[in-house]
Amino acid sequence: MGKKGKVGRLKRNPAPRFWPIHRKEAVWIVRPSSGPHSLEKCLPLSIVLRDILKLAETRKEAKKIIAQGKVCVDRKVRIKDDFPVGLMDVISMPDLNKFYRVLPSHKGLFLNPISKEEASFKLLRIEDKNLVKNEHSQIALHDGTNMLVKAEDPENAEVVYETFATLKVGLPEKQVLVQLKTKKGNKAIITGGKNIGKTGKIVEIEKTVAKKRRNALVVVEDEEGGRYQTILDFVFSIGGDKSLISLPEVNSVV
Repeated sequence: MGKKGKVGRLKRNPAPRFWPIHRKEAVWIVRPSSGPHSLEKCLPLSIVLRDILKLAETRKEAKKIIAQGKVCVDRKVRIKDDFPVGLMDVISMPDLNKFYRVLPSHKGLFLNPISKEEASFKLLRIEDKNLVKNEHSQIALHDGTNMLVKAEDPENAEVVYETFATLKVGLPEKQVLVQLKTKKGNKAIITGGKNIGKTGKIVEIEKTVAKKRRNALVVVEDEEGGRYQTILDFVFSIGGDKSLISLPEVNSVV
């Protein structure tokens, strides 16, 4: 008889390479629970508190802090230490007046300190959209969540949001504040590939005819004039002329 359910354990060696852990210090490491982000693109809360923020020395201490409701993800209290946090998630610790946004870097993911005001919103990229009912459409977002949108005209239930566009939503209700289309001239950050973590202005988007739009080539130019080519699937719009979120200095990203 085969096993049922998910594997509840994870060894340190095959864990994602960007996790800041010692590979040979012990055998096992906490495995992220099933949630909004995949194993390869997330960090469990216990590793965030213990290995990144150094607020705990052991997993037991980290679990106690989290179980007391002192850590919020996207302004919602999370009480499980294996909860996965990923791209653009907002981690808040009101008691310490500390707030962070998860951003991509050349190593994978890192926590960028932000202000309390900036922690009140999150950026979400639209991955897909489907017609659910005559008056509603469903849009799928990059963090695994879905959103129902009511059409302004019931007879023409066309989704007003574009695929690969970015939504600025208020937390925790996730009400849409701004829609930012992925187009030439907008600020963007690269979330995958060899140029992961690079930010700049979109200067070129390939027109696709015989291939999926997700694989269209995009050129991003940074402030120093350096150009980076990637695919549209790895491009995350973060602003028009100016970024909606604070970005770290290049030298500060370890």
